[in-house]
Amino acid sequence: MRRPSVLVAALLPLTLAACMANPAPEIATPTPELPQAFFFQPEAGTGAALAALLPQGDPAWRTLSEAAITDGPSLAEALARIETARAGARRAGAEQLPNVTADGGVTRNRINPAQFGQAGQQGFIPREQTSYGSNINASWDLDIFGRLKAEERAALARIDAATAQAQGVRLALLAEIAASITDWRVLDARAAAIEADAAAARQLAGLAKVREDAGIAPGFDRVRADATASSSAVRLAALDSERARLIGRLVTLSGQDGASVRAALAAPAPALAPAPAPAALPSDLLANRPDVAAAAANLAASDADLAAAARARFPRITLSGVIGLLAFDPEDFFNDSIVGTLTAGIAGPLLDFGRVGAGIDAAAGDKRAAFAAYRGAVFTALGDAEAAYGVVAAADTEARLSVEERDQLSRAASLAESRYRAGLASFLEVLEARRAADASGERAAAALGRAARARIVLWQALGGDAMASAAPLNQG
Repeated sequence: MRRPSVLVAALLPLTLAACMANPAPEIATPTPELPQAFFFQPEAGTGAALAALLPQGDPAWRTLSEAAITDGPSLAEALARIETARAGARRAGAEQLPNVTADGGVTRNRINPAQFGQAGQQGFIPREQTSYGSNINASWDLDIFGRLKAEERAALARIDAATAQAQGVRLALLAEIAASITDWRVLDARAAAIEADAAAARQLAGLAKVREDAGIAPGFDRVRADATASSSAVRLAALDSERARLIGRLVTLSGQDGASVRAALAAPAPALAPAPAPAALPSDLLANRPDVAAAAANLAASDADLAAAARARFPRITLSGVIGLLAFDPEDFFNDSIVGTLTAGIAGPLLDFGRVGAGIDAAAGDKRAAFAAYRGAVFTALGDAEAAYGVVAAADTEARLSVEERDQLSRAASLAESRYRAGLASFLEVLEARRAADASGERAAAALGRAARARIVLWQALGGDAMASAAPLNQG
């Protein structure tokens, strides 16, 4: 009758735990419904490739983006978080395997022989005793109910989340570099327009000087022309502060010194010519956007955490064993001194007064929060893409009108000067036409720059392009 009673005693905790175990609560996580198309996007079949939205033909882009991917501190920090997540996954996987340790020691005991009665008084029990031991210990959680497997799934999902977050950091880094380089090229275009304005003003001043010397025009005309040229020089000098700010920004982003950044920007680059915006589907954001992918991975991790918390209500079955050597004399250490123990244990909650249930409720709350964050990421991506398409369309219209304005005002200034040379127009008319045309070239350059920058925002909003990065993420 001894064996059945032992079996019943062993199975009793398992039975009680199974009775109190309930499945994890079901939390619906449906994929958010997305529109069939973006409201502002161009017609299907039009537009360039996604990577063409970046300044691919600019040598500074290639140099500084490669440097940022290789040496940039912000990306290095994100890659370190991936390594941390991988270490957590390795630890979770190792928890499912046996744990083997070794130990050794020397123990010296001193006792009172009198406590053993007559035998101790007669000297049969030694007062002092020294033992020498060495053991190999092994333990293994069988994980019959899958708690450790669920924890490993959560750890693996967090690797995906960390990888997606690092990809997001890389895309943001590349977008910032592209925007700064575009701003630099806009400054070059603005400087060229201002220099053209200054040259026209100096030419006009020279013409006024000739007419002044001939006595057919007052000296005031030359003074006003010189003042216009000076105004252009002031506008040109004001660009230096913006150049300094951009160099500092690129130093921070690329991890390069100022001289290296300035040398990269000194390379000649093609004129600003924004490519047509590519068409895309809202559903593409779910696969392309790093923040959406990271939110989805965190949702998967929270689901696995909830499963692990629910399995904490089930008992844990472990096997453990010890094998070693024990001797009371060093000479007998390897002489018939082998000892060993093999143990099978089962432990589970009986009366935890709601501890496990509270853990399950907390994990369920985390999953609901993760799903809300996922939905938020999806609609943030949708809003970013909608806004980016709209800004591209508006910036293109502004750029087109600005270029037309520049051409018309430049032609008007040229005609006014020709009429002035022919004696058909006053100097005031020429000066007013010149002043109107002066800022138009700079405005057109700035508008083209805003159109190019809007495309960089669109590139990032659509999830970037793997081919646009200078190097792949470190996958270990």
